[in-house]
Amino acid sequence: MGTIEVICGPMFSGKTEELIRRLRRAVIAKRKVQVFKPRVDSRYDPEAVVSHTQQKMVSTVIEKAADVLTKLTPDVEVVGIDEVQFLGPEIVPIVKDLATRGLRVVVAGLDQDYRGQPFDPMPQLLAEAEYITKELAICVVCGQPASRSQRIVASEDRVHVGAQGAYEPRCRDHFSPEPQPGTTPAQQELLPFLRNGG
Repeated sequence: MGTIEVICGPMFSGKTEELIRRLRRAVIAKRKVQVFKPRVDSRYDPEAVVSHTQQKMVSTVIEKAADVLTKLTPDVEVVGIDEVQFLGPEIVPIVKDLATRGLRVVVAGLDQDYRGQPFDPMPQLLAEAEYITKELAICVVCGQPASRSQRIVASEDRVHVGAQGAYEPRCRDHFSPEPQPGTTPAQQELLPFLRNGG
């Protein structure tokens, strides 16, 4: 039976790290694994899925959701997709189709955008999933669990690819839906530790 697993949460919460962990375990179990990443995510390596802690896995780079089907290796048993929020609503029927074929599909991505709004297609994927993991980061302001990604650069675009220097993890109380350029010295001290979260 095919299954869909969704790993979601804010930036710096370890989503990609958890995706890589699951896919590596599938490889150890002698399953044929293929991992995809959108070309727009070229932060650390243009050809690999890479966590903030520099764990990496070679990937198939795609431009759009439909490329998952056209580039899928015939004997694949486990499919991983990182930064799935960048592939739009078109990825939902593709993920469902793969699971219907009997594949295990593991996707990771942001569940909220920089304004704290649901980041499509994540709500639809969550509704379809058999297994859901919500990862949390650490708020740079107070050290409490963080469920949101605070944009700290001036940009109104919904998609602004970036990592440290562009976003910070924040808890509900210290999150603002408006970009907040700049980081306090105390927050700067915490950033190296946050990278260890994934």
